[in-house]
Amino acid sequence: MTDILSRLFALIQDRQVNPKSGSYTNQLLSEGEDRIIQKVGEEAVEVILAAKGQGRERLISELADLTYHCLVLMAYAGLTPDDVADELERRHK
Repeated sequence: MTDILSRLFALIQDRQVNPKSGSYTNQLLSEGEDRIIQKVGEEAVEVILAAKGQGRERLISELADLTYHCLVLMAYAGLTPDDVADELERRHK
């Protein structure tokens, strides 16, 4: 499970350093924080709607979209998934 998240986050970080023309990730990063936050919000709403009766596959798809956009936000903010994992670990104790 975490392998794909690690690879995806590494790709997002790579796009920050080595922009690639036509990359959606680079488009988001160049549009800045407000756009990234907007996308996270939109995807969160879509997750809620999917959870309320749009079926398992739609929910999985929307959760994947939300996860990706959260990873972009983390990278933009200089955070990592490990920062979030550490906080979850701290709360679990």
